[in-house]
Amino acid sequence: MARATNNPAAKQRRKKVLKRAKGFVGGKGSQYKMAKETVDRAMAYAYRDRRNKKRDFRRLWITRINAAARLNGLSYSHFMNGLKLAEIDIDRKMLADLAVVDAAAFTKLTEAAKAAL
Repeated sequence: MARATNNPAAKQRRKKVLKRAKGFVGGKGSQYKMAKETVDRAMAYAYRDRRNKKRDFRRLWITRINAAARLNGLSYSHFMNGLKLAEIDIDRKMLADLAVVDAAAFTKLTEAAKAAL
């Protein structure tokens, strides 16, 4: 009896890896073994950075809120504490957007935070 090779599935598997490696420089985009290693590493970075992106955006929002709060005479921590005491429930993403887009509304929030402190 002839040896069965499972060729269609193996070819499909290799094609999938090489399709993901499309655009990689040199052999990393065309040679299966190098492409597989590079794609595996790229997938690991993608997994890691989907989580890091959340951290990075939170850091950006906090930086923007801090800068705007200091323009109004408060530090970030005092501002956030004042909002909490005033029972104003706005997340950092919205606060950062207000700080950049609508400075007048952000100033009203800082005044409310100062009054609560």
